[in-house]
Amino acid sequence: MTDFLQQWGEAAYTSVGFFWMALWAFVLGYIVSSLIQVFVTRARMRSAMGDDGMKPMALGTFFGFISSSCSFAALSTTRALFQKGAALAPTMAFMLASTNLVIELGFVIAIFLSWQFVVAEYVGGILLILLAWVFIKVTRPDKLTQGARDKLEDDSDDEHDHDHGDKNSDDDHWMARLQQSDTWQKVGNKYVMEWQMVWQDVLLGFTVAGIISAFVPSAFFEWLFVGVGTEQSANPGFLAVLQQAVVGPVAAFFTFIGSMGNIPLAAVLFGEGVAFAGVMAFIFSDLVVLPVIRINARYYGWKMALYITGMLFVCLVGAAIIMHYGLVALDMLPDPSAWSSPAEQQHFQLNYGFVLNIILLLLSAPLIYMWWKQRQGHEHHDHDHGGGSSWKDKLMNSLSLIAVIWLTGGLLSHAFA
Repeated sequence: MTDFLQQWGEAAYTSVGFFWMALWAFVLGYIVSSLIQVFVTRARMRSAMGDDGMKPMALGTFFGFISSSCSFAALSTTRALFQKGAALAPTMAFMLASTNLVIELGFVIAIFLSWQFVVAEYVGGILLILLAWVFIKVTRPDKLTQGARDKLEDDSDDEHDHDHGDKNSDDDHWMARLQQSDTWQKVGNKYVMEWQMVWQDVLLGFTVAGIISAFVPSAFFEWLFVGVGTEQSANPGFLAVLQQAVVGPVAAFFTFIGSMGNIPLAAVLFGEGVAFAGVMAFIFSDLVVLPVIRINARYYGWKMALYITGMLFVCLVGAAIIMHYGLVALDMLPDPSAWSSPAEQQHFQLNYGFVLNIILLLLSAPLIYMWWKQRQGHEHHDHDHGGGSSWKDKLMNSLSLIAVIWLTGGLLSHAFA
């Protein structure tokens, strides 16, 4: 019992320490993302993405980048683009860019892993988009695409557009908008919405990372990933790299956690000796988790949802392996033996991270105030549209409550140990 309480305390302390290490990156990334979403409009993006040529693909990627968001938010915007007539390939480019070419994600990866992983995230994200483009051109899923459009047309009467962030015309001068309080209310609203979209994923991801770090033995990773824990783990052969890249998405499938919450888990995997390709495949897999598949099925039907999942799986495994051997060819592959796991670092100390956390939390305060002020002004206009919570909402709420109880109990255990 004493050993369990000690491990419980270590797990909770590691989870909270992980979050404290990454807090400034989350805040900075979401502030930048909110500014981009408010000052760069989407009014003309949909009309430019009607085919799968080079220009629509580039525009889909660019608009996805400026609309960076969590996986679940990206799905809704992707559906809107597809329903308005965007071709499948640029629609997928938008979705992949909005979840992989993400500013805050690069910050968090840099904190928990290394610069090589940041490069692989952005370069690999572009490669992932190109591979998806090739996959769609080769497979030509015209019947599936038309079936998905028909389903969206049938469901169109039930749709409501809740995005009020892009009402400004493209001709509004951004300098004039900087001086308008309404603009900063929108920035504050976007900033809070960013946190509302991901806080559960972040909470669960960091909680699970601490649990794995404290409770899961190395033997489990040696069993799950071929080559881990052996003499060849520092330089695995192609079959081992392939197996680990395939297992990475399978492991991510069962986490139910988006990419922001998966980064500390990826750091744990890398610390256990999983190859670069396996870790990158795990990071890329935020769009092949079960809740995402179910949402796609609700939008497009199960056939199209499974096609998208299969396409993403093949392409992300391919992108991870290409990035792995690309870094090998350049002699830039990170050395796990020279890498310090975040679990082994001092989480709470007076350093640049502490200072950045305080500064960025202070910058967050006026944005949160602007959001609160707007909410107070509209509180009499809010209505309950009914319908209840989905199974995913209920599951995530329950898991989040369990995570809070676990962390609270663990921190108390750690404090009195």
